[in-house]
Amino acid sequence: MLLEKLTAACGLPGFEDEVRNLIKAELEGHVDELKIDRMGNLIATKNSNAKGQHIALSAHMDEVGLCVKSIEKDGTIKFASWGVDPRILPSTHVFVGKEKVPGVIGIKPIHLEDDTSATVKIDSLYIDIGCDKKEDTEKHTSPGDFVAFESGYVEFGEHKVKTKALDDRVGCAAIIETLKSDLPNKMTGIFCTQEEVGLRGSAVAAKALRADLVINIEGTICADLEGIDPQDHVTTQGAGPCLSLADRSSIYQTKYLDEIVAVADQHKIPWQYRRSGMGGTDSGRYHTAHTGTPCIGIAVPCRYIHSAVSTMDKRDYENLNRLIQAYIRSKD
Repeated sequence: MLLEKLTAACGLPGFEDEVRNLIKAELEGHVDELKIDRMGNLIATKNSNAKGQHIALSAHMDEVGLCVKSIEKDGTIKFASWGVDPRILPSTHVFVGKEKVPGVIGIKPIHLEDDTSATVKIDSLYIDIGCDKKEDTEKHTSPGDFVAFESGYVEFGEHKVKTKALDDRVGCAAIIETLKSDLPNKMTGIFCTQEEVGLRGSAVAAKALRADLVINIEGTICADLEGIDPQDHVTTQGAGPCLSLADRSSIYQTKYLDEIVAVADQHKIPWQYRRSGMGGTDSGRYHTAHTGTPCIGIAVPCRYIHSAVSTMDKRDYENLNRLIQAYIRSKD
């Protein structure tokens, strides 16, 4: 399954090679051109000579994770975090560096803690890869190496999937499926680098892009759980893909929101609004580049994003693909 392959790949900011190579292999023979820019963004174009509106689809390849900071005398690894909540880290399984050396994140045993209610801090954690000496650990890794979460793809419950990196491999998978479809429209697929550390890849891609509309696709916040106020749920799993009105980087134009909502209603595709302005996406780069490119922000609700494992409802992903393709077809 495409999404299983994409989430299994490791691609932290600046280390997206494995994800990019996988996407490139999936698209070869299905698009007119594939190129990689200096930021590592993968750009795919299809139906280059088609008349009508030029639609760009964007998603980011990178995932949240950790970075090796130093190696201690006892062989353990101290690390920095790229967008991860430290509270979820103790006992998490990880892969270290390009060799994907298995490890586990450790913390001082609870038996030795005077205050077990204290907030977990990154400085109190370390990675154990099974080496007892600094020089042994140095054979496998060095400062600057990425540390990715180890999390298998599992289908469970009613229509649910749990795995790492749904933010934003759901977006990458949706673009691949759209570019493999028989849509006649002129389309550009943009697979961005370094979104999780400040929308860096899209800042470069936006300057080169000339399109009539960008559809930015994400895995987004979902907290539809007991004990959380309904206004803080943001999205609801199983209720369909969600459309953004605004976030920290963009305010989305009503004209295009109305268009895609009309298409969803026409085709009886469930949808919902993203009920929060928190977070920012690559749309923030596209809509201010050049003279401004309109954007649509659409996403799959994912519980527990920015952690070692997140979940989604497969029906939301399927309806995301249906809606994107139906909307693009309506622009032909």
